[in-house]
Amino acid sequence: MDLYPSLITQTLSTVRYPGSGKNIVELGMVEDDIRIAGDTVSFTILFDKPTDPFKASLLKTAEAAIQLAAPGAKVTINTATRKAAPEAPAKPPVLPGVKNIVAVSSGKGGVGKSTVAANLAVALAAEGYRVGLLDADIFGPSVPKMFGLENTEIYMHEVDDRNLIIPAEAYGVKVLSIGFLIDPDSAAVWRGAMASNALRQLIEQADWGELDYFLIDMPPGTSDIHLTLVQTVLLTGTVVVTTPQQVAIADARKGVAMFRDPKINVPVLGIVDNMAWFTPEKHPDERYYLFGREGAVDEFAEKIGVPVLAHIPLVAAVGDHSDSGRPIATENTMSAQAFVHLAHEVTDAVERRNEQLPPTQKVNTH
Repeated sequence: MDLYPSLITQTLSTVRYPGSGKNIVELGMVEDDIRIAGDTVSFTILFDKPTDPFKASLLKTAEAAIQLAAPGAKVTINTATRKAAPEAPAKPPVLPGVKNIVAVSSGKGGVGKSTVAANLAVALAAEGYRVGLLDADIFGPSVPKMFGLENTEIYMHEVDDRNLIIPAEAYGVKVLSIGFLIDPDSAAVWRGAMASNALRQLIEQADWGELDYFLIDMPPGTSDIHLTLVQTVLLTGTVVVTTPQQVAIADARKGVAMFRDPKINVPVLGIVDNMAWFTPEKHPDERYYLFGREGAVDEFAEKIGVPVLAHIPLVAAVGDHSDSGRPIATENTMSAQAFVHLAHEVTDAVERRNEQLPPTQKVNTH
């Protein structure tokens, strides 16, 4: 019987690797070195490791299959160890110089979350901490206006052979926002995947440098952006902002539940009671509870077992300063002191969390 390479390959395709359900040709175990000289045939079988437990039996089975297909053939089978695929280059760690990553979130819009995030960042920077603030509200970025950076142009520079975005800086805070990259008069009509990719770029492809606190102003509610965040960075914890309205508290409860979901498991550092009451600037001792009764947020926080980090009064000057691009925390006023107090409470909560809990694990969701 004439011997030829395709006959050898066809015959070896009947030899199955035990337990795999596939033959050794399918598995790429037959090296492309089949040699035929008269009635002598030689070839090589590749194994993942030299101590393969099925090595001896496979060699005998392969030899028997060839001799059955070509009686009288002399078979020489060589063995070799398959070369391991080269390892992919290690991906640089995300935010390697950042000590604490804190999300500022809310269950619904309109509760002043971005105002709290901006003033918290400024108050932390005034205390001497190195602070970064990322505006992750892809569809409604407001941080550029609050910091007076609406017309800022963003540049890139090279760091360790990587081109990285240089964050803007104001009041001692490094700031990035999708608002720097889109027309402020145009709506960001993006699908979830596009928004998530934009967020990853602002985190992973920016030169944030060494930071003590990296604050992320989250979009309201629970969405793809939140899942992208917990998949991309290891959050130290989250601060949840609400007003005393029952509808706002109900949505805040959903936000807390999302972060506490076992698959996500991000610590909730505490609640911020924003617009807790209205105080006329000329009558600082007067309080008018416009958005809900006194103590409603305290009761909510007690039920879920987290502290109220601060009660922030509704004062016209807070909004005026945000609109003018100079957060109220830059001033030395009673309103500013509320955010200074919040900064102290957040740093204390982060310190307790880091002492009592292990680091947050990366979230893998499907």
